[in-house]
Amino acid sequence: MVTLNLKPTHKPVRAYYDALQQFAKLGVSHELAVKDAFADLLKACCQQFDLTLIPEKQIKLLNGKSIRVDGALVRDGSIRYGVWEAKDSQDKLDREVKQKFAVGYPKENIIFQSPERAILWQGGKQICDEDITKPQILVETLKLFFEYRTPEIAQWETAASEFGGQVKDLSGKLINLIETQRKTNPKFIQAFSEFTDICRQAINPNLAEAAVEEMLIQHLLTERIFRQIFNNPDFTRRNIIAVEIEKVIQALTSKSFSRDHFLGEVDYFYRALEDAAQTIDDYSDKQHFLNTVYEKFFQGFAVKVADTHGIVYTPQPIVNFMVKSVEDILQKEFGKSLNDKGVHILDPFVGTGNFILRVMQEIRKTALPYKYEQELHCNEVMLLPYYIASMNIEHQYFEATGGY
Repeated sequence: MVTLNLKPTHKPVRAYYDALQQFAKLGVSHELAVKDAFADLLKACCQQFDLTLIPEKQIKLLNGKSIRVDGALVRDGSIRYGVWEAKDSQDKLDREVKQKFAVGYPKENIIFQSPERAILWQGGKQICDEDITKPQILVETLKLFFEYRTPEIAQWETAASEFGGQVKDLSGKLINLIETQRKTNPKFIQAFSEFTDICRQAINPNLAEAAVEEMLIQHLLTERIFRQIFNNPDFTRRNIIAVEIEKVIQALTSKSFSRDHFLGEVDYFYRALEDAAQTIDDYSDKQHFLNTVYEKFFQGFAVKVADTHGIVYTPQPIVNFMVKSVEDILQKEFGKSLNDKGVHILDPFVGTGNFILRVMQEIRKTALPYKYEQELHCNEVMLLPYYIASMNIEHQYFEATGGY
C-alpha cells in the first residue's frame, strides 16, 4: 500500500501556511480565497498517488439529485477516492457537516476543512475532528485521508495490477482452442467462415482471419463487462456485430468448451471491476472508466496492437477545444454551424466515441435526429472500442431525445 510521504517541513505544507498568513495580513478570510491554499496542498499530495483533484465536481446521488463538491480525488477514469468540502473561518463546521449529510453527501471518505479545523468521515463514521493550525496534526489528518481505501477500491487496485498478465495467458489459450476447432468442428468452421465474410463486407475486404480470431477473443473476454457495467444485457442481442459473434461463440461452445468455466480464473477481476464501477454513478464517468479498462486490456491482450493502433485517448479538455474551434471556424469562415444541414461530421477512428459524443452535445436537440441519421459518420475497426462507442453514442442520443 502506498503511504503519503509528507512532513511538516515539506514545501507544500509550508506554502499552505504561508498563503494563509498572507491572506490574514490582507484581511481576506472568505472561502473562495482561502480554499485555494488547501487545494494546492491536496494537489501536491495527489501526485504521489496518481490521483487528480477535480474542483467543483458534480456527483449524482442515489436519490437522483446531484451535488457539486469543492473537490474530488479521482483515478482510473472516474473512480472517486475522496471528497473535499472547504469552509471559511466564520462557518460553523459542525453545522455545515450536518447540513451536507442531510442533503445526501457521501460519508465514505470526505474531509470538511476550514483554515483552523478538519473533520474527516470514512466508512460512514467520523474518524477525527482536529485543529489543523498545528502542522503535525495537519499532516496526520492528510495521511488518513489519502491512504484510505474502500474494500471495492482496494480490490480493484489489486485486480488491475494483475489483469494484463492473466489476459495474455487466456488469449493464448483461446487462440489454441480456436485453431483446433477450425480443424475439427464443422459447425464452428461454417460459423467462422460466415462471420469472416460479414466482417470483410462491413469493415475491410482484406481483413485477415487472424484479425477475426482476435475479435472473437476480445468478445469472449469483455462481453460480461458490457452487460454488467452498463446494465445493458440486451446489447449483444441488438448490436449486429455482437449478434453474429455470438453465433460463432455458440458454435465454439457446442462441443466441450464452456465459457463460464474458462473465464472462471479471472472471475476475481470481473467482480472487482464490477464492484468498482458500482461506485461510479454518472454514465459519462463510467465511459471514462471503461477507457481505462480498455487500455489495461489491450496492454495485456496485445502489446503490439496497443502500440500500432495508438491506444491512448485524447484528453476531454482537448476534445472540447477541438469541437468549439470547429464551430467557431464554421461560423466565421462559412456562415454555418454544426447544427446546419449540409455540414457533415466524420470521425474515421472513433475509438470509444468521445469526439462524436461531444459533437452531439453541441448540436441542438431539435436538429439532432436529422444530423444523427444523415450527417454524423464514424468508423472503428477494433472490436472492443467499437462496442463501447456503439453504446455510448446510442445512450447520448437517448439522453438528448428520449428515444433510441
